[in-house]
Parts: sequence; C-alpha cells; structure tokens
Amino acid sequence: MASGFSALSQRVPLAALNHLLADASWARERLRPFAGSVVRIEGGLPMPLLFGIDQNGLLTLADREEPATVTLTLPADTPARLLLDRANLFAAARIEGPADLSEALAFVFRHLTWDAEADLARWFGDIAAHRLTRLGRHLTNTAREGLTRLAGNAAEYAQHESGLLANREAISAFAAEVNALRDDLARLEKRLQRL
Repeated sequence: MASGFSALSQRVPLAALNHLLADASWARERLRPFAGSVVRIEGGLPMPLLFGIDQNGLLTLADREEPATVTLTLPADTPARLLLDRANLFAAARIEGPADLSEALAFVFRHLTWDAEADLARWFGDIAAHRLTRLGRHLTNTAREGLTRLAGNAAEYAQHESGLLANREAISAFAAEVNALRDDLARLEKRLQRL
C-alpha cells in the first residue's frame, strides 16, 4: 500500500467516490460484477489514483505493484472541466482495458452525481441546506459566466487589440490575395512557356 502523503492523497478521492457510490445503488450494482479489478486514473490530477473494486461495488485502495485492469486517462484540464464542463469531461477521457469494465466505469462516472443538499441537511437542516445549495449554484453559475466572459475578452483582445490573432475578414482577404497571386503566377508560367 502507499504510505504517508501519497496514501492520504489516495484516500481522500476514494472516500469522496465511495460516498457518492453509497447513495447510488445502481452504480454499485453496475460495478459489483467487476470485483477484484484494479482501476488506474491518471492525467489531469496531481498524481495517479489506483483503486480496486470490492464485492459490494465500492472502491478500495489498491497496491501500487498491482497491474491495472483498466486505465482511465483524463484530459490535462480536468480541474477546469469539473467546474465548467463536467458533462464533457468523460467524453474527453480515454479508457483502456476490457470493454465491459470500461463501459461500466464510463457509465458510472458520467452519471454519478452528488446530492449536496441531502448531505448539508444532515448537518444544518432542510431549510438551511436548500438555501446553501441555492447559493452554491448561484456562485458556481456566476463564476462560470465570469470565466466565459474573461475568455471571450481575452480572445477579443488577442484578435482586435494586440493583433496576435487574425479575424475572419483578414483571413478571407489573405486567402483572396493568395488565390489572385496563384492565378497571376499560372498566367506568367503560360507566357514563359510560349517564349
């Protein structure tokens, strides 16, 4: 087993995934037939995760020496996608291994969701949990909109102000000039052949 910091860095995500799996019997049922399989998740994370699937469909820490049955490679921008575009995160992931286990993992990870309001209600009560969840959604949407606007402004600056990127009109004009130059060159070659 991993030790020290790396063991802790493995336990925290596994505890979070197992918490989600505990509330999703459909997901545990989907993973249960693959008990004993080892899954490696890499890319887009500070360090790879290596876990096993137990007979209950939950996850366990796997030995570092154990070969992975399936490897799930996430895109480098995984943290940003988790916040901004979770739906397409797993579409961009690459899964290698047996098809049935790969399909089951892809389905579970794509559809596994966190019921934050239910978890907060255990601590703060239903009304406070509902309000906190609503506030969290509002803050997430505000952050998403802000980042989208920032990206749009950066692209506009790069295109119009700094000249780092060409706009569509400039590209069309350049293509037209290249076509005209090609035609002129073809006419010149024909004249030279006649001489």
